[in-house]
Amino acid sequence: MGAVRFAGYAAVFHHADRGGDVLLPGALVARGRVPLLWQHRGTPVGTVEWIGEDARGVKIVARIAADEPARLVKAGAITGLSFGYRALRVRQGVRRVIVRAELVEISLVAQPMQPLARIHAVEDG
Repeated sequence: MGAVRFAGYAAVFHHADRGGDVLLPGALVARGRVPLLWQHRGTPVGTVEWIGEDARGVKIVARIAADEPARLVKAGAITGLSFGYRALRVRQGVRRVIVRAELVEISLVAQPMQPLARIHAVEDG
């Protein structure tokens, strides 16, 4: 199978994830290239081509090179996105609010911590 490109939200602002964390706009800082991983593990399965923010969250465009993940995303079997980070500044209250964090990786996942973090568009890449 060839490469697949997709777009989606790796994070959504102001909505608690399954762990109770809430991400604020402008909190994520990428230092260099951000790898695209499979389930937060292993070697990269593709590349993140673009990262940006809008009022809803952190949007990405990425290309999957690995055959099996590309097939699963193209078939709609995997639609979840997630991100790995190192917290730099948080506010602890009823929820942990992430004010500043280093973005370490973005992952294709079966069950995202943030249920709204999803792939929205897929095309042959």
